[in-house]
Amino acid sequence: MISKDEGLKRRVGVFGLSANIVNIIIGSGIFVLPAIVASYMGASSIIAYLFCGLLMAMVMLCFAEAGSKVTNTGGPYTYIETAFGDYAGFVAGFFAVGSNLFADAAVSNALVNVIASAYPVLENGWPRFFFLFILFYGLVYVNVIGLKQGIGLVKFNTIVKLIPLLLLIAIGFKDVSASNLYFLEMPSLKTLGEASLILFFAFQGCETGIIVGGEVVNPKRTIPRAILISITTVAVVYILIQTVSQGVLGDTLPNFTAAPLAETARVVFGNFGYMLLIIGAVISMFGYMSGTILNSPRIVYALSRDNVIPIKALSRIHKSFATPYIAIIIYATIGFILAVSGSFEQLAVIASSSMLILYLGVALSVMKLRKSKKEYDGGFKIPGGWAVPILAIAIIVYFLSSLSANELIGTGLFIGILTLIFFVIKFLKKKAEL
Repeated sequence: MISKDEGLKRRVGVFGLSANIVNIIIGSGIFVLPAIVASYMGASSIIAYLFCGLLMAMVMLCFAEAGSKVTNTGGPYTYIETAFGDYAGFVAGFFAVGSNLFADAAVSNALVNVIASAYPVLENGWPRFFFLFILFYGLVYVNVIGLKQGIGLVKFNTIVKLIPLLLLIAIGFKDVSASNLYFLEMPSLKTLGEASLILFFAFQGCETGIIVGGEVVNPKRTIPRAILISITTVAVVYILIQTVSQGVLGDTLPNFTAAPLAETARVVFGNFGYMLLIIGAVISMFGYMSGTILNSPRIVYALSRDNVIPIKALSRIHKSFATPYIAIIIYATIGFILAVSGSFEQLAVIASSSMLILYLGVALSVMKLRKSKKEYDGGFKIPGGWAVPILAIAIIVYFLSSLSANELIGTGLFIGILTLIFFVIKFLKKKAEL
C-alpha cells in the first residue's frame, strides 16, 4: 500500500463515506432523466438502468481496488500518478479538477434555475450573482472549519434528499398501472446504447466521493465496502423511481422533461407532492454542491503536495481546523466564476467528457499497478482476474466513441495544452536547480 505522510486526520468511516458517495451520485440527474430515457425506450427504460448500474459497478470496482491500495488524498489523480508517473498524474489531476469544477458550475446553475421558477427575480442579473456567491462561499466556510462539519452536512443532505424519493417509491406504487410497464420487445442495442449514454450522467460521481481517501478510517476495508453499498443503493433507488414514474404517467412521461418526478408526485400526492419533489430537487442539488466542495479541493491539495502544481500554498493545512483551506477557497472561487459565466448545458458537456477520460485512466491504472507487486501488496482485489478492468476499459472506450467530433477535438486540444504546460514547468524546475 502506498501512503504519504499527510497532516490530515482519518475520521471518515463506512457510513460517512457511503453517504458521501450517494450524496454526490444522486444530484440533479435522477430528477429529470426518467422522462428523457422514456422518450428513447418507453416501458423498457428499466433495462437501461440495469445496464448502466452494471457498467458503473465495473468501473467503480476498479476505483475500489485502486483506492484500497493507494490511500492518499487525491482519488483518481493519485491512482493514475502512482501507476504512470508525473506526466499522467499532471493531466489526470487537471481533468479531475476541471470535470468537477464544470460539474459544480453546471449543477449550481440548475439549482438557481429551479428556484427561479418560483422566484423569477433570480433568473438573471445581480440577484442571481449574489445567490451563487452565497452558495459557493457559504459552503467554503463550512468545509474550511472542519471535515467533521463538512461530512456532517453531507450525511444530513443525503438523508433529506432521499426522503421525497423514498416516499414517492413507497406510496406511488398504489397508482402504478401494470399496462404502463408492459413492453412487447426488447430495445435494439443502438437504442439501448443511446439511452444508456444519457443515463450514465446520473451514475457519475463515485470517484469524487472517495477523494477523501487520506481521511478515511481503515481505507483498505472502508473504501471497497462504501463503493459497493453506495452503487447498490443508487441502482435500486433509480430503478424503483423509473418504475413508479413510468407506471403512473405511462406514455405521457416523455412530455414532462423539466420535472418528471414532480409531475409523478402531483398525481400521487396532489400539489403538495409536486412542491415536495421540487424542494427535494433543490436539496439534492445543494447536497451535490456541498459534497464536491468538500471533496474536490483535496485534488488541488494533492497536486500541490506532490509538486505537480508548483504552488506550495495550495497544500497548506489550517493549524486549527486541519483542512486544506487555501485549496478549498481557490477551488470554490474558480467554480463560482464558471457558474456565473456559463449555462448548464455547456458546462455539463465539458464535465462529462473529462470524467470519461478519468475513468479510463483509473481502469488502466489497475492493470498497470497489479504488475508492480512491491507497490501493490495487500488490500482489495477485484474477483475474476483481469475480466473486470478489461471490460471497464471497453465500456469507457465505447462511451468516448459516442462523443461528438467537436467534443473529441476540444478534449484533444485540452490534453495538448496541458502537455505543453507540463513540459514548460518541468523545464523551469530543471533550470532553477542549475
